[in-house]
Amino acid sequence: MSVSPVAVNVRWVRAPQSVTPITWACLSCHADAEMRAFPRDYSHGVRCAPAQRSRRDPPNIPAMRIPRWRYWMKTVRRETPVVTLLGVIFFAMFAQAGEVKGHVSAPGLKSAENIAVYIDAIPGKKFERPAEHVSVDQRNSIFIPHTLVILRGTVVDFLNSDHVAHNVYWPDINGDKKLRHSLTIVSPGHEKSFQFDDLGAAQILCNLHPDMVGYIVVVPTPYFALTGNDGTFRIKDVPPGTYTLKTWSEDGKPTTQTITATDATTNVELTVKK
Repeated sequence: MSVSPVAVNVRWVRAPQSVTPITWACLSCHADAEMRAFPRDYSHGVRCAPAQRSRRDPPNIPAMRIPRWRYWMKTVRRETPVVTLLGVIFFAMFAQAGEVKGHVSAPGLKSAENIAVYIDAIPGKKFERPAEHVSVDQRNSIFIPHTLVILRGTVVDFLNSDHVAHNVYWPDINGDKKLRHSLTIVSPGHEKSFQFDDLGAAQILCNLHPDMVGYIVVVPTPYFALTGNDGTFRIKDVPPGTYTLKTWSEDGKPTTQTITATDATTNVELTVKK
């Protein structure tokens, strides 16, 4: 004798306070996937699990189908702590990232533009070498960009968009002539690459065109910026903490200032003198 499943009416109740919006968002993804897989069973908001028999039921009572919503409540109770923890970590990562922005005054300098502003080395903190390359182009016998700030370990691709050859070299890095290097001839339409592993500024020159001058500034952290033509700068994604902020400029003296960054915006005023 076959017995039809027993229909069960489901009443939606208010979610417990321990269930965060992130938890419900994750569970709703599971629910959406199941509803797509069993569209008929969810026509009235009800999904029944396979027939099960309780051990307490007498043998002459037929098996009943258990409403699927009970399994969902078990899933909520089981997954809430894990999903909530992941949500806290997720929001903490973004909540802790602030920015440092400000203005650099440059009395006596040609311009307040192209001044490197960066956070100096952080004790006990190391940064991986960037996998992405950056580039310096040679166009109309000009290095573009004129000044480039990079994290130590970055690979720089030297392009040549001119119709003439260039011989790129730098006589030193931060005054150390042992770090002198020449890329030899870079033919038109070609490129040569170099990985900068030493901190400091390198003046980029061309043996074939003495008027060509550029700069590459290698810094120890990924928290850096280059000032605009009005002297303003913005360093993003800076974790809260106390740091040493430094500057480098083509014709000005280095500046050092201690700052305390927060998870919001930290405003800084700097002065670079000749």
